[in-house]
Parts: sequence; C-alpha cells; structure tokens
Amino acid sequence: MTIANFLAPDLWLREDGGPRYLQLRQRISDSVDQAVLSPGNPLPPEREIATITTLSRVTVRKAIQALAEDGLIIQKHGSGSFIAIHTPKIEQSLSRLTSFTEDMSRRGLNSSSHWLERGLFMPSPDEVITLGLTPDASVTRVVRLRIAGGNPMAIERAALPISILPNPLIVGSSLYATLEEAGLRPVRALQKISAINLGPKDAELLQVEPGRAGLKIERTSYLPDGRIAEFTKSIYRGDAYNFVAELRLAKE
Repeated sequence: MTIANFLAPDLWLREDGGPRYLQLRQRISDSVDQAVLSPGNPLPPEREIATITTLSRVTVRKAIQALAEDGLIIQKHGSGSFIAIHTPKIEQSLSRLTSFTEDMSRRGLNSSSHWLERGLFMPSPDEVITLGLTPDASVTRVVRLRIAGGNPMAIERAALPISILPNPLIVGSSLYATLEEAGLRPVRALQKISAINLGPKDAELLQVEPGRAGLKIERTSYLPDGRIAEFTKSIYRGDAYNFVAELRLAKE
C-alpha cells in the first residue's frame, strides 16, 4: 500500500476521534509500525498530505511538529521531513580508556569515519591551556564524524601537540592505533561529561532534530611519562549512548 492510500481519510479519520492533528499523528506513526514507511523514507510534502487527507495545512503542520517532538521524524531545512533512523543504545564504560573503533568492534559493529577537518592550526585558548602550548605554537587537529552500523554516533574534535602527532594525514580508522604504532598511546585520561542540547550544525551531522539531547565529553589523555597527549571535545547522540561507571564503597 502506498502512503497516499494509507492516508486516505475514509480509512481512519473520525468525527469522534479527537483532535484531527492527533489522529493524523497516530496514522503516520501507524504507517511506520505497519512498514508502509521505513526509517529514512521521506514524508510527502505538507501540501500533498493536506490534499490527501482533506485537512488544513495548519493541522498537518501541527501533526508533523508533534511527530518531530516525539522523535519519530526528522525535519531537514530545505529537504522536508523524514522517518527517523533510530539507533540502539550503546553502553560505554567510564573505567576503560579505549578508542571508538575498539568500542564498536567489541560490540560487533563496523565503524567508519567521515573527516570534517584535519591539519595543523593555530591553537584555541582552551588548547593552549590544556596542552601546555605557547600561544605561537601550532596544534594538530583532527575532527571526525564517527559512524557505527551505518548510523552517525558522535562528532570527535581532537587536538594534539605536534610533537605527538606531527602529520595528521597518517591517521586511519583509529587515532589511538596510530599513536600506539608510534609508542605514544595514552594510558590514562580525565573526562568531564555534560548534558547539552544539540545545535543546528551538530544535529544535522548526527541526523537528529536541533535541540535534541546530547552528551558533551571533554577528555584530556596522558602518556605513561605524564605528558599530555590529547585534548578531545566530543559530542555524542543522547539517544545512542549510556555511560556506565562501577562504584565501590570507599574505606574510611
């Protein structure tokens, strides 16, 4: 059955069925449950839905907005509305220092990266302070969209002293694997985790609605000799990650 046939009003629209926008919201939700629409499929334009359902554009827009707030659809500026692609929750331990590639491989997921930026840059004030650089020094910066199971999961923005990574172009699928080959893999790290609402640019990269919940993680990693190897600011999808820590009773 096509979505146009599925939305035909004689099949579902009832005078005693409550607010019309809620009936339409439920009908579109049912179209996903019944596989009329699949994750990633586009919704017909508002004008077309209004014509098919005999509802006003205002009613259609209200139903679509409700679906967006529910996380069932994603609205992309200039492209329309699409059925959201939901990702399974991944639990990541806070007690182990591992790379994204290692985390996903352990879970049987294929991971990949889309490069957003890499090269040598003038450091930001945060990078100067955290990495202990002089203001006129350069910093190696690698920024990637991390993907697992075909779904965007995180945006990683890593900065390293050029003494640790002089050539960012040698980084392959795993930054930590590259550092390990050079004998410079971090052995410990301090992390700070904050809850955020995703801005438009990050939300677009992660394929979620702007304003949705996300996690910001700042990590400072250290070499065995105490030198700082890496300062990373990462943005994770809030619907894809649970961070887990084991706590033990402190001995007084």
